[in-house]
Amino acid sequence: MTPLTAAAVRDAVLAVSGPEAPYRVRLASPSEKADLIANWRIQHRSFGEDVDLRLSIRMRLDPHRREVRALQVQRSSTRGRLSASREYGRGGGFTVEWTYERGSDGRRRRVTTLDTRVMGNALRQAVLGAGWTWRPRRFKL
Repeated sequence: MTPLTAAAVRDAVLAVSGPEAPYRVRLASPSEKADLIANWRIQHRSFGEDVDLRLSIRMRLDPHRREVRALQVQRSSTRGRLSASREYGRGGGFTVEWTYERGSDGRRRRVTTLDTRVMGNALRQAVLGAGWTWRPRRFKL
């Protein structure tokens, strides 16, 4: 497969955030020091606490190496009646939540309700499908 141009890769990554996707991919401003940014904000209630989870992936396209460098940042805050907490993570972390439901046969089964790897996997597949390399970063682009 012949690698696509940088403009075609950018368009392929922007197309990942369609009307069905819970996240959005947009062009970054010059002050954000990236070419593209994907954002996903999840607000829900878990164990009687309000959870606000924000996941963003900043991407920089390198046409000479035909690679996309990606830096993932995850922030979460939890607020309950008696407590509050905040977390910050950089790199390849992810969050998975699930619940148990009864199936049609009456047996309990685990159902995934949230998996933040969905956004990163979709972005990575768009880049790899264009013939480029996906390079995750930990500290800076």
